[in-house]
Amino acid sequence: MGGEFPLLVKLLFPAEKLSVQVHPDDAQAQALGETRGKTECWYVLEAEPGAAVALGLKPGVDAASVKTAIADGTMESLMEWLPVSVGDMVFVDAGTVHAIGPGVVLLETQQTSDVTYRLYDYGRPRELHLEKGLQVIKPRTAAGKVMPRVMDGFTRLIEQKYFVVDRFDFGEVTEASVSFDGPGCLVGLAGRTVVSTSEGEAVLNPGQAVVVPKGAGGVIADTDTGVSFLRCAAPAPTS
Repeated sequence: MGGEFPLLVKLLFPAEKLSVQVHPDDAQAQALGETRGKTECWYVLEAEPGAAVALGLKPGVDAASVKTAIADGTMESLMEWLPVSVGDMVFVDAGTVHAIGPGVVLLETQQTSDVTYRLYDYGRPRELHLEKGLQVIKPRTAAGKVMPRVMDGFTRLIEQKYFVVDRFDFGEVTEASVSFDGPGCLVGLAGRTVVSTSEGEAVLNPGQAVVVPKGAGGVIADTDTGVSFLRCAAPAPTS
């Protein structure tokens, strides 16, 4: 089979504010000597009251303002803080200055890339990447909450150039066919599912993932009562 898996899927559960970061898009990344950029999304699995993420800059804030705020410790005041609750899907477009606050558990789906430019870290003694980070900041992006769409048998949470994330919920014991046009994975949210692919069989429990390789075409899911899982997949190739 070979080749690089096109997605990274992670569980994030910060105990404190994560650093303020920005990621380049593909063109920006390649101009800086990287293979590709990093566009991502966050699906909120748990959220305490008052939980929020920082997503983008306030109107009128530019890279020069960001540089000054980083130096004088006021960076947080320049960002748009977005309250989040369980079930929210947040699109983090490349070029968006962002940060994750405490009190949340997020499932992150992203391009296969580790290109991260840390802009601000609340005084913690970690390396910053100001020169590159300030170059790739976009004052306005398509970042924001995404409204779910009810489809035939599942709920589409997000559909973007690099990934599609869908939620499947089953209230009764059932066998379901879940299709894949390309590589992807299933991520368990609730209940127990036995997943059968062309590569074999695996049990999917909450917090676990089953990788579906390119060419598998789909999986058969034998589910218990009260099962939920996500399908995170690369979009179908266009001709």
